Amino acid sequence: MTVVHGPEPVADILRHMADDADVCGELVRAARTRSPELGLLGEAETRSHVTALILAAGPWFTSLDRVESVDEQDFTAALLLGADRAVQGVTVTAVLRGVQAALTRAVEIAVDRCRTAGVPDGALLSVVLRMKEYGDAVERHVVNGYRAAEQNTPREPDGSRGRLLRQLLLGGVVPPAEELTRAGIRPSADGLHHCFAATVAHPGALPVSALLDGHVAGLCPRPPGPEPIAPGALVVVAPAAPAAELRALYRLCVRAVDLGRAGGRVGLYDLTDLAAELALAEQPLLGAYLSRRLLDTLDPADDFHRQLALTARTFLDTGRRLDQTAAALSTHPNTVRYRLGRLQQITGGAPTDLPTDGASGPLHTLHWWWALTTWLQADG
Repeated sequence: MTVVHGPEPVADILRHMADDADVCGELVRAARTRSPELGLLGEAETRSHVTALILAAGPWFTSLDRVESVDEQDFTAALLLGADRAVQGVTVTAVLRGVQAALTRAVEIAVDRCRTAGVPDGALLSVVLRMKEYGDAVERHVVNGYRAAEQNTPREPDGSRGRLLRQLLLGGVVPPAEELTRAGIRPSADGLHHCFAATVAHPGALPVSALLDGHVAGLCPRPPGPEPIAPGALVVVAPAAPAAELRALYRLCVRAVDLGRAGGRVGLYDLTDLAAELALAEQPLLGAYLSRRLLDTLDPADDFHRQLALTARTFLDTGRRLDQTAAALSTHPNTVRYRLGRLQQITGGAPTDLPTDGASGPLHTLHWWWALTTWLQADG
């Protein structure tokens, strides 16, 4: 192998990477795999942002023999990426996970190609350090774009309301009631607030709201009615509480919105409507062990076994009604009855059974619902 020296061969390698569609695809897959929230977006959109970032990196990586500040480069693509993800409702943490995964994969590909070309270790170290410097700058500008989109949202014309909501709901000293009132954030007659979180895609005319970390967040003296909720939006409202308790309640609202969005929910919900789903989501290890205890004989690779589990969970979701289960699955009640019987034969139990050990019937049903949901999610 011929060992190459100097910056030009390395620049050629990096230039070819920028022109290689397969490399772009690798970075897109890395970002979407590392950040499931990005996986919910269209792949073409993620690819367009990755392509723009690679093209913008060209001047920096092809001038290895010149000493210049990374801040002199054009980071418009990174700013737009952050702004777009804020408007789409992706949390800043999820955005950065995807960016970091793509940057890490880019370094791995560059190192592999440089070694194959015989680039000396000294020059290779310079490449890695230069890519890290550029990656750190990309992350800073993505965050700057994200924050700018939050601050420029139409629901936050003067910036003060968003600042106070961020301080009250995300972190910091609880603002005085007078300062909240001056910004239009008024409590009920009892001095209480309802906090809420909503998806960003179609937030509608929600009261006193701002964009915080990928969610529409806000406060109101009384729960919003269904009229302001735009079609396709999801809004979760917490019970009325004093200002000191809002931060914990808002975290639960955000978690409920994320869970509901993943499950295809839309509309207006009270936080307590989703209490069971929230509680179960916070104990994934316990759910896994419960699933193993009740469904260990089911084979995740067997489509029929998956069909049995889906039928049983639908049976519980529809209030243990054969006719409604059959309608939901577009099948016949006798088919539902058969599948439940086969599940009992395979696992030794079924949600149709009554507990024989003196346990509570509702808890028995809850355990089965939790086990089936966990098993189906783990199975993809």
